[in-house]
Amino acid sequence: MEIPTARLIKKDSFRVGISNVHPYQTYYVTGCILNRIEMNGRVTEILGTEVAPDDPNWKGYGNYKDKALDFKFKLLEEGMYLPAISLGINDPHGTRIYPAQYIVASKQIYPFDFTVGFGNGRFGKRPLEDTGEGFKLEMINDPKGWLKDSRPFFGVQFALSEKYAFMVEYNPILYDRQTRDPAQQKYFQDPVPSKFNFGFRFKPIKNAEFDISWQRGEKIGMNLSLPFDIGQPMIPIYNRPYVEPIEYKTILLENRILIALLNLGFSNVGIEVQEASVTIDLQNGKYFYDTIALDMIIKALAPILPNRIEDVTLIFKESDMPVFWVRLKRGDMVDYGEGRLSKRGLFFLSPIKTDYIEVPKNKKATLPGIILSYKPQFQLFLNDPSGFWKGKIGLSAWASYKLWDGAFVTLGASTYPFTNISTVNEPLSIPVRTDVVDYLKKPVLLDRFLFQQIYRVKETDIFTRFTAGILEMMYTGIDIEAARPLYNGKILIGTGGSVVKKRDPDNPIAFKTGEVKSFYTTGFLNTRFNFPSQDISFDIKYGRFLAGDVGARFTLSKFINGVTVSAWYSITDTSVFSDNINRGYRDKGVSVMIPIRLFTGKDSRAVYGQGISPWTRDVAQDIDHFTSLLDFIGRRLKIFLDKDMDVKY
Repeated sequence: MEIPTARLIKKDSFRVGISNVHPYQTYYVTGCILNRIEMNGRVTEILGTEVAPDDPNWKGYGNYKDKALDFKFKLLEEGMYLPAISLGINDPHGTRIYPAQYIVASKQIYPFDFTVGFGNGRFGKRPLEDTGEGFKLEMINDPKGWLKDSRPFFGVQFALSEKYAFMVEYNPILYDRQTRDPAQQKYFQDPVPSKFNFGFRFKPIKNAEFDISWQRGEKIGMNLSLPFDIGQPMIPIYNRPYVEPIEYKTILLENRILIALLNLGFSNVGIEVQEASVTIDLQNGKYFYDTIALDMIIKALAPILPNRIEDVTLIFKESDMPVFWVRLKRGDMVDYGEGRLSKRGLFFLSPIKTDYIEVPKNKKATLPGIILSYKPQFQLFLNDPSGFWKGKIGLSAWASYKLWDGAFVTLGASTYPFTNISTVNEPLSIPVRTDVVDYLKKPVLLDRFLFQQIYRVKETDIFTRFTAGILEMMYTGIDIEAARPLYNGKILIGTGGSVVKKRDPDNPIAFKTGEVKSFYTTGFLNTRFNFPSQDISFDIKYGRFLAGDVGARFTLSKFINGVTVSAWYSITDTSVFSDNINRGYRDKGVSVMIPIRLFTGKDSRAVYGQGISPWTRDVAQDIDHFTSLLDFIGRRLKIFLDKDMDVKY
């Protein structure tokens, strides 16, 4: 209820929830994406309080709200005799209104689950100081002080069944001494009547949990949480196999293959049939995993190929560039299609390769020249003084037209019929992003109108990209990049940069006047370290950002069943800014990329992205790249293709 346990939620899962124990109303998201590490993001709203009652800029903000990020590390797994032991760090950064550092042990002796712990800060004898842009861990920096300030807590849960449980806990929080808590002066002048909390937990269905409690001897508490497995489809995904109609068996082999591939959703297909071999180049625009696309192709072609064909070469392209290929024996394809050979057995005999291969110069059968795409948009912009909850709901659409191999023209626009974006903040000294509201509040946006050429240098693993035009919502200009994988893809290296001008928010084809700089320039060295066994990548982007601040941005990403969760932190030289808000600031945030396939019941390569980061700063900002080469290469590396063999959907 108020105290933590040593338990972590299930790995590769998350839960969202809301709790209310007056005067606190808390919105939270908890996830476990790394082994033995649980993370929790929360917004605590203090009902009946204001941030700055005398400042008119804050009139629309509502109740005081505090944002925090918590971590829990499991030090010891529970055994037959030993308890589970975890170390927790709550709110180690920033204002630290509700921080704590604690160690806690939990032991289950069914039907009882016992917890005992020791912590400072919120659980301790005195409140902790804020850290500004730094981090502070008294447990490590001053262990004697942490021990002196800490107080014990304990609790027990009695489970009637998997669905019902009673709880009782000793809550050590000294509400009347938490003087940095905005609720203290109004609600906690005196000690609370009781330090014991009592509760009842009910799980009516797998994906819902409801708690009701009696806390502090005077308040009713309620909590609703919804747990989910990350990447688990809400509707089972079904990929319909291709079965050739009997009447097609008399037509040319090239046409039979083409009909099968087009029916499966592939495009830009080229087919070259020789006496005993077939070479096929194609683009996968449908299947999220390329290994699933391979599976669908092999099972469709195995019954079609005549006995005279001995081998088949499949070349997968992206923007007309070959990214990987495989040469298969027809007999192995037939054995795999009929279940006599496993997928791993098939690709052990015929390994997937990512070295350069020449794409045959034959006639390509493809979808219409103009490719249309769209996706719904839901974006949140939080914590502006004019109102905490700001956002917009709408639709983005774009059209691409192929000019020649690897070259496309793309036009994109968005419409947001439901939006309440506004701000009382003024643009800062070098406003590369702090004037973004001028663009966001528009109900219709011309997102991009650009030319892009991607090229793979022959006989090498080097990829290059040139992009020019309206690059994103705010900037027009030129953006270039080059990248290549090293050490079988375990490291990606690249470099890139841009020269851009800011667009006029009121005229989509004009430049904004009166800017601090006529042109904004960037230049970066990019490195990505891949750890395929853990599906983790670590990016370092070093160089010059939009405002001219030089430094690095570090990004840690975890891939879980198609969902990519990322967190970033930047360190740059902020002396280029003359305002105190940007100076000394460290840009940070989290984001998630969710495949649309999880909600539709059918395969798709489309993804939906949502990020959370402060939007009132100009530090460590870059333009929005329509295509990033590190992502373009991405999971088309052999180390990931081999790993994705086990994907079932």
